[in-house]
Amino acid sequence: MSKPNWNFKSGDFLSLVVLLLGAFIVLLPLFVVFLTSFAPSIATAKDLSKNNWSLANYQAAWQQGKFLLAFANSTLVAIAVTAFQILTSALAGYALARLKFRGRQALLLVVLATLVIPFQLLVIPIFLVLKWGHLINTYGALILPTAVNGFGIFLLRQYFQTIPVELEEAAAIDGANRLQILWRVMLPLARPALVTLFLFTFIGEWNDLFKPLVFTTRPELRTVQLALAEFQEQFTNSWPLMMAAVTIATVPVMVLFLIGQRQFIQGIATTGIKN
Repeated sequence: MSKPNWNFKSGDFLSLVVLLLGAFIVLLPLFVVFLTSFAPSIATAKDLSKNNWSLANYQAAWQQGKFLLAFANSTLVAIAVTAFQILTSALAGYALARLKFRGRQALLLVVLATLVIPFQLLVIPIFLVLKWGHLINTYGALILPTAVNGFGIFLLRQYFQTIPVELEEAAAIDGANRLQILWRVMLPLARPALVTLFLFTFIGEWNDLFKPLVFTTRPELRTVQLALAEFQEQFTNSWPLMMAAVTIATVPVMVLFLIGQRQFIQGIATTGIKN
């Protein structure tokens, strides 16, 4: 049985130390939040014995914050926006990567220019358009403003360019048209980029507070972040209860990221290979 090789270079050891230090800095606040959420009082949050562990804060936060409806709304909005962005990004990204037409580079520059425009600058014209379409206080106001995203278009365009053209030519010889090539050849090969876009979009929509705050006033349209903000206003002095609510709102996206992290890293690493 061979012994493991524990020989480290000085540079590798320094990198390992830096990474461990960074992980500690990132995880420490999360650990404090998680630990405090089980404390029955502020006094016991610093020294929590086994006998004091309780889920009472989670039960109280879930009921008083009405997170069930908020979870349903956030899930619906996040899935809808993600589906729209994957569809539009795949079609536009493939067109910019493979189709030859006049003005393609100019169109790509326009797409890239949208990445530097903050959403907050567009809120007034978007609000007026939504009001004109009678979409204020509807799910449409939470979904349509971010149904298309320049980042997703650029991400998939970059990934499509890393796929050999010969695969498309072979599919075209077999009689496949452009949409069939996109659906049966390109999208299966672009799975890492699709997972990356899914994670970026879903987590971004789940954590979005701006759209629900500006475009909706109906309580039945509250999302998780809006419910969390209202909950924090009501229970400012109860830190364990607030930390339980924060944990409830955070755990779903953390689990989702952990599930797709390998594809996420692969998608990010691959999309920068070819311009």
